[in-house]
Amino acid sequence: MTIQRIEPGQHFAAAVAGGGHLYISGTIARTHDASIEVQTQEVLDRLDELLAQGGTDKSRLLSVTIYLPHIRDYEAMNRVWDQWIDPQNKPARATVEARLAIESLRVEIAAVALLP
Repeated sequence: MTIQRIEPGQHFAAAVAGGGHLYISGTIARTHDASIEVQTQEVLDRLDELLAQGGTDKSRLLSVTIYLPHIRDYEAMNRVWDQWIDPQNKPARATVEARLAIESLRVEIAAVALLP
């Protein structure tokens, strides 16, 4: 089995492809001081980039975990999510309230997708 590490860094790779799946690490916004809507859109745009680098797309997402430090942001995050996700190919999903590594972050998303 071949393993492809996408954007390996000091502590982890942004994504890893292997065994027919693409595993995307917790992904954060580039603009740390932005609103939940802006941060969510930035994260989803980044997921699109990582999915493309891995050779797949959001229609092949299997599972997504969304971390919010403030569950009160759930509805605002969902408004952006609903505009992004393919309504015919929704993944399994969990949303969890959790403290994030950087205090100004409002959302982090990890995902697993099927490779073609």
